[in-house]
Amino acid sequence: MLVRIWALAKKEFLHLRHDWWLPAFMLIGGSMELLLVGWATSRPITNLPLRVLDHDRSPASRRLIMALENTGTFELDGFASNMASLRDSLDRGEINAAVIIPPDYAKQLASSIGRPTVAVILNGAESIPASEALRAVEGVVTHLGQRVALQRLRREPERFAGFDPSLRVWFNESLSKALYTTPAELGLMLEFTVLLFAALAFSRERELGTLEQLLVMPFSSAELIIGKAIPALVVGFTDFWIMLAMVHAVFDVPLRGSLLLLFVLAFLYVLVELSKGLVLSVISRTQHQAFLLVMLVGMADFMFTGYAVPVEGMPRALQFLANFVPAHHWLTILRGILLKSAGLDVLWSHVLALLLLGAVVMTFSWRFVRRALD
Repeated sequence: MLVRIWALAKKEFLHLRHDWWLPAFMLIGGSMELLLVGWATSRPITNLPLRVLDHDRSPASRRLIMALENTGTFELDGFASNMASLRDSLDRGEINAAVIIPPDYAKQLASSIGRPTVAVILNGAESIPASEALRAVEGVVTHLGQRVALQRLRREPERFAGFDPSLRVWFNESLSKALYTTPAELGLMLEFTVLLFAALAFSRERELGTLEQLLVMPFSSAELIIGKAIPALVVGFTDFWIMLAMVHAVFDVPLRGSLLLLFVLAFLYVLVELSKGLVLSVISRTQHQAFLLVMLVGMADFMFTGYAVPVEGMPRALQFLANFVPAHHWLTILRGILLKSAGLDVLWSHVLALLLLGAVVMTFSWRFVRRALD
């Protein structure tokens, strides 16, 4: 039996040697995706175009504009002459934010009972830059508000500092977006790689007309499955090693937890996705159909991983449904080991869920694929 399985696995490796583009795409494609995502997200959002409509034209209004520029989030794009030009610039997407300073801004600021008002318009069509701009504006307004309150209380800022919170950030001290996005991208690229590789195993044979030849040879269905699974397992796990080393070396993603535990759980997760891919492979008539099914399953899993939208912010029904998606538990485990140095005492619930889901998926896949081949 082992000799026949090795012969099948050797045949697959020889096939990959001739169709070198497939393993190259699997290994290099995921790594390039990681590099692009990491480079795009490792830097903070800065230099958002800002245009100002200043009706006051006073030293106080200029100090406000300078305070917004000093945040680094905005870059002054110029001054508008009227509201219509501001609206037109926002409609065209030329600017991300607009500030409208009223004509009595300095007067209200100097008055003991005045309430200075500034209108800020953000381009909400681009939600991520808008959120960053909102945080910068809130910071400037809070700082200026404290200064106004101090002046009105006739106290020196050095003697009355106000409320000073003690803030500490754990696990990602610099709040780097790369430490959130690159581990998530690593987990998703691993899923797509293994799914696609496994999904092409039998669909490629069927499209080339060689599946019937395999079925009439003295191989059992179990031997066919194992022989086809070994190359996908080797390529998928090798891809994981490469991408893990890349995110650590290039983007300084820490490896704080147990590498042995990470590799064991990664191997388990690869087996789960491999089983799903083999099911897609036997129901696909062509490689193109298999690819489309992989994209469909992968994007459905993506929505429940918490990468795009936090699972905790989803409706209760979707939160419950996310518990049945292996990728959701895998990304939680991956981030926990890499960033938090978490072990089984912390991650046991997700590990147990991955084990149970893996047992169900692999049992169903084994029976379904064997029945389809028989």
